Amino acid sequence: MTNDERTYDRRRLRQFLDGEARAEGIGRRRLLGLLAAAGAAAAVGGPLAPRAAAAAGIVKPLPEEHFAIRGTNAETRFAALRGAGYHTPNELFFVRNHTTTPRLDAAAWRLRVWGSGLAGGEAEFGLAALRALPAVEHSAFVECAGNGRSFYASQQGETVSGTAWTLGAIGVARWRGVRLRDVLRLAGVTRHAVDVQPRGLDAEVFGSDGASMGHVRRPLPVAKALDDVLLAYEMNGEPLPPDHGHPVRVLVPSWVGISSVKWVGDIEVSAEPLYSPWNTDLYRLFGPAHPPEGSAPLTRQTLKSAFELPWEATLAAGREQLLTGRSWSGAGGVRAVEVSTDGGARWRPARLHDTPRRDGWTRWSVDWTPTAPGRVELLARATDVTGATQPERAVFNQQGYLFDAVVRHPVTVS
Repeated sequence: MTNDERTYDRRRLRQFLDGEARAEGIGRRRLLGLLAAAGAAAAVGGPLAPRAAAAAGIVKPLPEEHFAIRGTNAETRFAALRGAGYHTPNELFFVRNHTTTPRLDAAAWRLRVWGSGLAGGEAEFGLAALRALPAVEHSAFVECAGNGRSFYASQQGETVSGTAWTLGAIGVARWRGVRLRDVLRLAGVTRHAVDVQPRGLDAEVFGSDGASMGHVRRPLPVAKALDDVLLAYEMNGEPLPPDHGHPVRVLVPSWVGISSVKWVGDIEVSAEPLYSPWNTDLYRLFGPAHPPEGSAPLTRQTLKSAFELPWEATLAAGREQLLTGRSWSGAGGVRAVEVSTDGGARWRPARLHDTPRRDGWTRWSVDWTPTAPGRVELLARATDVTGATQPERAVFNQQGYLFDAVVRHPVTVS
């Protein structure tokens, strides 16, 4: 997160708590209650209780060798990415759903752009109108803010709430669409606009108390909305699949996945600060290392590495192995990766197969010939272009976001 983003987010939070910001469906008193509840969060399971059944709400096939089902979500098994190329194939891309995947008619779909930050009222765009605008392509990852969450418990002995992802809640795709700024300018965005809030067309989300939080939505600062954000209608050269936002989704490169709203149906452009449940009690950091009222809303993703190898894989002693993996960072491209095959006692550099790419990942490999039978922990740690390196331990937060520590990947040598 840049200093400008931190300043923006902290100002929004302060404005909301002071009663100066508007938040549809959530008042200041309820926000304070949510903050208190977040402070008491405990077991893995998550603060939301979607009314839809779990993986039954996902459209595409989810073969067990490719995905782990996690409630309404499907996590990509990293071993399935070995040899898959730089971009994650659509059929292997993870699915993060708050409820169920809606089936929308692209011909009937409309995007409504409205709000006090526009001159002359609202505007409406169909898919054909978006396709008539200058198109851009951008390779970028989408990653859930809770990717790696399970390791707070399994590696650090800390109890957190939320979906127990390992490292597969990420995918890199080649997205094609239009710049959000082009659409906003056509709609008449004014210099008075401060926030831009996309909203999804999937079902309403209900809290554990049964109260509706409305449709998934999360405001962006207008400066970000006018920068690199896309309204994407293609994914890896194909129309967006239903599970990934058909017919149009928002893509906010390098930011936590909740920002990249799927199935977008309307965008509010506001001349006053906006807030939603997805940056009040959710997608902020609570815990001893963070302010009592919680951190600023999350924006940029953290630094991670993963082996393209099954968990608890069995490898033959005396036989050379080619260990492969991927590393990525929301702060910029990854410029170095080190691998340890003895639990962290010694490290050696991996071969990089990609130049550092903003908003993407770097594939890497290293040769290893295990000698003695037994259990071994493989470790990989990355360094990005800012000089940041993965730590041994992630800073705890109660909802288990932004895990960035080196993951200990167990294998058995036989």
